[in-house]
Amino acid sequence: MDYIKWIRSKVGSEMIILNFAGAIITNEEGQILLQRRKDKDAWGFPGGAMEIGESAEETAKREVEEETGLKINIKELIGIYTKYFDEYPNGDQAQTISFVFKGDITGGEVIKENEESIELKFFDKDEIPELFNQQHNDAFHDFLNKRTGVYR
Repeated sequence: MDYIKWIRSKVGSEMIILNFAGAIITNEEGQILLQRRKDKDAWGFPGGAMEIGESAEETAKREVEEETGLKINIKELIGIYTKYFDEYPNGDQAQTISFVFKGDITGGEVIKENEESIELKFFDKDEIPELFNQQHNDAFHDFLNKRTGVYR
């Protein structure tokens, strides 16, 4: 079941709470994988919406594989980012809660494009482009500063 479509069929574009999980993934050279998203044509970390019955870890692993083609192992929790709001191009509004993990690549190959991604690319830490929302910016700064277990 697609939870977001189901809940939106009940409440329309009204403000709701949505849970997301994703990962900051580095390659052997220490570069960070970013996804240029189709919904906002902007860069961010791979991840997506939690489905009913999933844990945050399961969501992060599933979403990363769906969006990048990579299998990951969750190394640690960078943070839980809760007091953020977003409005999507279609007018949907949400308070977004994101669980952001550090992930290590265990298999797979980076895919070129899919229904949610325009492009996937590894960047050096000092060449990260503008990220698509404040949650991703805050998680990136926590990652750079080696903070874990952050909650805000």
